[in-house]
Amino acid sequence: MEVELIFKISLVIVMFAISLGIAAYATYGERKFAAWFQDRMGPSNAGPWGLLQPLADGGKMFFKEDFIPAASEKFLFILAPCIAMLTALMTSAVIPWTTDVVVMGQILSVQVADLDIGILYVLGFVSIGVYGIMIGGWSSNNKYSLMGAVRASSQMISYELAMGLSLLAIIIMTGSLGLREIVDGQTGSFLGFLPNWNVFKQPLGFLLFLICAFAETNRAPFDLPECETELVGGYHTEYSSMKLGFFLFAEYINMFISSAVIATVYFGGYHFPYLNRMISDPNMLAAAGFAVFFAKIFFFIFLYMWVRWTLPRFRYDQLMHLGWKTLIPIAVLNLLLTGAVMILKDYI
Repeated sequence: MEVELIFKISLVIVMFAISLGIAAYATYGERKFAAWFQDRMGPSNAGPWGLLQPLADGGKMFFKEDFIPAASEKFLFILAPCIAMLTALMTSAVIPWTTDVVVMGQILSVQVADLDIGILYVLGFVSIGVYGIMIGGWSSNNKYSLMGAVRASSQMISYELAMGLSLLAIIIMTGSLGLREIVDGQTGSFLGFLPNWNVFKQPLGFLLFLICAFAETNRAPFDLPECETELVGGYHTEYSSMKLGFFLFAEYINMFISSAVIATVYFGGYHFPYLNRMISDPNMLAAAGFAVFFAKIFFFIFLYMWVRWTLPRFRYDQLMHLGWKTLIPIAVLNLLLTGAVMILKDYI
């Protein structure tokens, strides 16, 4: 019991550090990718190849003046970025990062909390995240901030519906809400030559989930809550110093966690074809699975950045029409088709 407790505490600390580290260097990566797409150099002065740029940005955030508007609701103004950061970090607790490891003769799960309702936990914390944005915009007592907060809340609520419906199809297929069970259900092969990943069984559901993930994380082309050409800076216009840093960090942590959820639910998580046949040692297999999982996560983080610097921003009415008039009906249709196929399988 003591070994398991120490292992879980260590896992929490390690995943906290990894989440913050990836969020910090995702900003560096995004600036480098943007420079590559636009034929520029990007960060290059802070350290070799600009690798110390995230540290310079973090230092700047710490030492900037911590300004609180006189007309703001001060308690809520301070609370909002804390909520955004907390919900972003808490979502990672139910993600299975790799296969079980053996420590001092005990088999331990590399997952902070193996909940039977893992998907509901993720959706629950994603939905709570909107409170941080809404409270931040309203408490600022700034009309541009409030407009960004209203946009964010209506956008996130709208796209959560289609996201939830796309996940329901996965739940019907696997018969479980637990993320580890969903991952372990993707072993083997599909049609004899494809990995048994849910993306091949639910291509439409994956596309729906991916689009909704872009909208949920307020990433371009769905970045209307921060639309600088219309709203100055959106819901965090009045924020500075590390309060602004928390909002920015939360966005990149959400991008990391949403990439992890996509890889978990649709791309087999830490599974890779024939990996368990090539490696017999459980700890080596866990290390390889961890590397495979993070390779998938980094691909989707790159996809987020690729889309941001490729596609133009939607108009707000287009964004809402896409959510309510297109994605939700398609998600309902996908759910009905999935249910029909599962019923037919019982009779065949």
